[in-house]
Amino acid sequence: MNKLGPLNVGGSNPIRIMGILNTSPESFHKKSIKMQKNEIVDSVSTMENNGVDIIDIGGKSTAPYIQSYISPKIESMRIVNAIKIIQQVSNLPISVDTCSSYVAKNALDLGVDVINDITGLKHDQNMSKVVSKYDVSIVLTAFSKKTVTGNNVIQTRNLLKESLDIAHSINISYEKIVLDPGIGFFRNYGIGKLFTKINSSWLNRDITIIQNLQYIKLNQPMLISVSNKSFIGELLCKTKSDERLFGSIAAEVISVFNGVDIIRTHNVKETKDAIVVAENLSRRNKSL
Repeated sequence: MNKLGPLNVGGSNPIRIMGILNTSPESFHKKSIKMQKNEIVDSVSTMENNGVDIIDIGGKSTAPYIQSYISPKIESMRIVNAIKIIQQVSNLPISVDTCSSYVAKNALDLGVDVINDITGLKHDQNMSKVVSKYDVSIVLTAFSKKTVTGNNVIQTRNLLKESLDIAHSINISYEKIVLDPGIGFFRNYGIGKLFTKINSSWLNRDITIIQNLQYIKLNQPMLISVSNKSFIGELLCKTKSDERLFGSIAAEVISVFNGVDIIRTHNVKETKDAIVVAENLSRRNKSL
């Protein structure tokens, strides 16, 4: 039985909805930024009422095209503050989006349920030790420090396999691992450091990965985060991030049909409604 924190995921379990809460003012999708206590409380309450399964807190932007340095100390301060506020008003499981072992440890000391590492345990060498020590669920995202060449689907599968091997080497149970193909984090160039460089079209890469999710799952549950991402903006004639709702919903529904198990989204209500319908059409009543 695979778990994402306390949630059963994958297989015949329902598609889970992970709501995004950004505490980083530099984040690309401004509507997701909640820094004040009342903003965080209202956002979590709204997401909970709209059927979210788990909250994912981010403390710094990792978008490849954003130039900003946020120290682990500041990132941790932002995230710890949000965790404490959420725990006062909700019993929802909490995930922390970080690739810093320092931030992860501080969050885990407060009892969070999941670490969401966009570098798949490849950036901070102490991260795997921290996750193993606290015995929590982890999301491993496809990532490489070297330029990736060749077939993007095969290479993404290989990168995820590398992260699985790292986790296995330190006795992180496969039952507590969810994979993420890294939509939006494979680029030809970027300002930030936490992306994977490729020598082919990033747009075609993201599209192709979504079309081939089943091939790269490696018998693990898969999470995908596509809401308001750049590939949707490109497909919709370069629309801004706050104009990509319908494109996001379409990409999420297609991802469900292609085998995804968890949707990480800025748009909880709209995503939840769409996924309930998509799930019924894709997974149930197949014998009728």
